[in-house]
Amino acid sequence: MLLVFCAGLGAGTGSSAAQSAALPPVPLPSADPFYTPDGPIADLAPGTVIKSRTMTYGSLELATPLTSTQVLYRTTDQAGGPSATVATILRPLVPGPPRLISYHMAYDALGSECDPSYTLTGNGAPGRAAIAEQGVIGGYLAAGYTVVVPDYEGPDLEWTIGRQSGYAALDGVRATIDHVGLPASTPVGLAGYSGGSVPTQWGAEVAPSYAPELNIVGAAAGGLPVNIAHNLPYVSGSATWAGVIPALVVAYQRAYGIDTDSFLSDYGRQLVETVSSQCINAFAADYPGLTDAQMVRLPYTSLLDIPAVVSAIGDNVMGTTGTPRVPMLLAVGNLDGIGDSVMVTADVAGLAHEYCTRGVAVTYAQYDRLGHSEAFVPFQAQTAQFLTDRFAGLAPTSNCQGS
Repeated sequence: MLLVFCAGLGAGTGSSAAQSAALPPVPLPSADPFYTPDGPIADLAPGTVIKSRTMTYGSLELATPLTSTQVLYRTTDQAGGPSATVATILRPLVPGPPRLISYHMAYDALGSECDPSYTLTGNGAPGRAAIAEQGVIGGYLAAGYTVVVPDYEGPDLEWTIGRQSGYAALDGVRATIDHVGLPASTPVGLAGYSGGSVPTQWGAEVAPSYAPELNIVGAAAGGLPVNIAHNLPYVSGSATWAGVIPALVVAYQRAYGIDTDSFLSDYGRQLVETVSSQCINAFAADYPGLTDAQMVRLPYTSLLDIPAVVSAIGDNVMGTTGTPRVPMLLAVGNLDGIGDSVMVTADVAGLAHEYCTRGVAVTYAQYDRLGHSEAFVPFQAQTAQFLTDRFAGLAPTSNCQGS
């Protein structure tokens, strides 16, 4: 399957010098009127396409001969209100039978220049993870799948916020089926790693109540932040991941209106302001040794001392809202006996076991001696086989006892 991905990087993106051309100028999403509905959307059904356009599909500031379709569609925010976001629809050059993958990039963004709808045009400065994920997408296109890539963090870039990420993924599928004219029964696979695991897992969890009509055949999520209350102390003081702490403050303040001035230290406010429009490759490793305690002022010693923060985190604990009705692949690395350096291994194993006790067919995969970035490769290979089997209608396996 890795060979498919490597082939797809060329076949799916058309990125050779002979095939590429200079990119046309594209405004940032924050300055692009396409991203804003022209009128009220509350009366529109979730998944309704509001606008659409054809865009260049590019990579690393080079255009390719391929094009994508972007759709602005109605979805639902964390509080249950109407919202709108954009998805990028990619059609294979050699279509197979109707099959759709909702691929969730780990764009982990606080600024709109990180949106997949922007970086997949070849613009911006995507990190190595985004470049690798474009290769994965190319592999699925080369295999004949239609792929939809939603900007699942929504218009305000609310990173790691659970239900609304799942809603955005499911509504992106609805929008794609309607706009492309796929049969309503089209089989759908959900996939995502790290930040992309959030819409994948939450999409599977809320689908039975939110989008029961979709024919989802499987969901593969790797490197999951199951409970941020456990991730915060794990990354506190980290040499490579401590920068996610102020970024999480930004995301939760946006989603829940938390009064951060009431508890942040002067240094914490400075960091929050600095990262508030950045992508993860700009902030994750930029503050080595930063601790949770440095973010707050006395009498607080941790963000977890703040009731509003604890409440918001509790609203985003995976496994607490619903039960998937589809086979799941849940995977995580285990570098140090605790986690993969940012995700907690026992949390992912515990989620897998919990789902198993509820009757979900779960494959749990643990990549020992691999960190978060390194586990990306075996996860993508395992996901490709997992989804191939699901689309083929093979009976799912489960290793509940092993989880």
